[in-house]
Amino acid sequence: MTNQRFTGTDSYVATEDLTTAVNAAVTLGRPVLIKGEPGTGKTQLAEEIARSMGMPLLQWHVKSTTRAQQGLYEYDAVARLRDSQLGDEKVHDISNYIVRGPLWEAFEEETQTVLLIDEIDKADIEFPNDLLRELDRMEFFVYETRQTIRAKFRPIIVITSNNEKELPDAFLRRCFFHYIRFPDMETMAEIVDVHYPGLKKDLLHEALNVFFKLRDVPGLKKKPSTSELLDWIKLLLAEDVSPEVLASDDTHTVLPPLHGALLKNEQDVHLFEKLIFLNKRDAR
Repeated sequence: MTNQRFTGTDSYVATEDLTTAVNAAVTLGRPVLIKGEPGTGKTQLAEEIARSMGMPLLQWHVKSTTRAQQGLYEYDAVARLRDSQLGDEKVHDISNYIVRGPLWEAFEEETQTVLLIDEIDKADIEFPNDLLRELDRMEFFVYETRQTIRAKFRPIIVITSNNEKELPDAFLRRCFFHYIRFPDMETMAEIVDVHYPGLKKDLLHEALNVFFKLRDVPGLKKKPSTSELLDWIKLLLAEDVSPEVLASDDTHTVLPPLHGALLKNEQDVHLFEKLIFLNKRDAR
């Protein structure tokens, strides 16, 4: 177990409660389960933990079709059949057809690693439960080769979820949980400064005002996230949009410039256009 502590990095603003959660999970030897809005830096957290602690990063991006077994290994029976038909000598050693998964790779590393299991809630509801034994015991059995794979070092496991479905209680009991709250304006200013150091304070102030007013509009299908704010600021700089233009734009009467970086579906654009129309009518 590592004695290092995660404190954030020069490219990732980590709040005190987030660093506390990560370090608590490392101390307990349990996965840290990270939830939060899309775009709040859940996936990047694993990358920054690895970078700050000087550890290799292994990533397992979960899809709706992903099975837990794929995290351990897969047996490529089709390749073995093809090689047998071609008379390839390696067909006699079944280990040639065992494809290691990210958990196996993490267990076999000669140093402690960070393992990201990204968007675990995308998979079938049984997916988390199918990993309970391996995450608890840090070992698994390979039936084809009759060998047990044990972790040389317990990896730091970061699991992310977008809350698309509830995770099983048995799985939750084995994790240290943390919800990344959406950054307040002060924290968001720190995040922007990491990506755009030296950004003029008046432009930053007006951009954040527009952004947070936009997020506060009731009925939005998708609120703009941190990553979308950073994209928007990049466009504001590229198009040389002045702070005065942003200051004059009231989200109740006009859409913000380059709003396509912030609003990502037609329902939200139509909602704004409707609100703008109603506000202009009431102002007459």
